Amino acid sequence: IDTREKFLAKRKELAGREWERLKANDSLECRNCHDEKAMDFTRQSKRGADAHARAQAKGETCIDCHKGIAHRLPDMAAQ
Repeated sequence: IDTREKFLAKRKELAGREWERLKANDSLECRNCHDEKAMDFTRQSKRGADAHARAQAKGETCIDCHKGIAHRLPDMAAQ
């Protein structure tokens, strides 16, 4: 992928691969800085704390909800 156009054409596919990788490794890159056990739900908004508690109870990982946080989401309609 040696041009911006080629990158944009493959962006959705590349993002999907990364999301799968993050799901498989329990969002390791996120957890390097954001340790779920250290998260203080009492310091979060009610909405955030409720969402994190539900995700924790369901065994979800960061990428299940936080796609697009580190990088802008690709055009999901592409390809």
